[in-house]
Amino acid sequence: MTDINKIIKIKANNLKPSKGKILISEPLLADNYFKRSVVLLAEHNEEGSFGIIMNKPIDNKFNEIVTDFPEYSGQLFLGGPVSNSSLFFIHTLGELIENSMKIMDGLYWGGDIESVRELMILKQINPGQIRFCVGYSGWGSKQLDDELKKNSWLVSGLPAKDLMNTDPDKLWEYALKKLGAEYSYWENFPTDPGLN
Repeated sequence: MTDINKIIKIKANNLKPSKGKILISEPLLADNYFKRSVVLLAEHNEEGSFGIIMNKPIDNKFNEIVTDFPEYSGQLFLGGPVSNSSLFFIHTLGELIENSMKIMDGLYWGGDIESVRELMILKQINPGQIRFCVGYSGWGSKQLDDELKKNSWLVSGLPAKDLMNTDPDKLWEYALKKLGAEYSYWENFPTDPGLN
């Protein structure tokens, strides 16, 4: 079996995972959920980690999946493989949505869904302020640490505006560029190395 580290010359960075950091998948990660993904960590502690994939829009429209909500024109995203029959959301609305949990400056996780519904009815919320996801990404205690040791992920950071406003189809490449030139060649790897 080929050593992935030799193929792509991974140089692990020194950042540690924490709330508000992002995980950037290595270019040959073959997992259907996490292939070329950027995962925002909403929590990371001794018990485990959870977050959402930020760059996997799905074909279904929001109101096809969530039928008891006002009309919403924003994309719906795949947040990860855990609880993928449940809806999760991140947003920039802070205290406007009761019980929100701050992830980083300008970005929050969850909160009272009835507050969200009311803001949507009043047309006081737009797709640039909230991202709805089906499922989330989760790791048990030390599981993410093990994946980091195997160089499946790079840990980095991006401000809330970049995470919410960058075209999801370009977010993986954008996050790599922010890491510097030493990772720019990752973009050139084929998405399916078997077809090379």
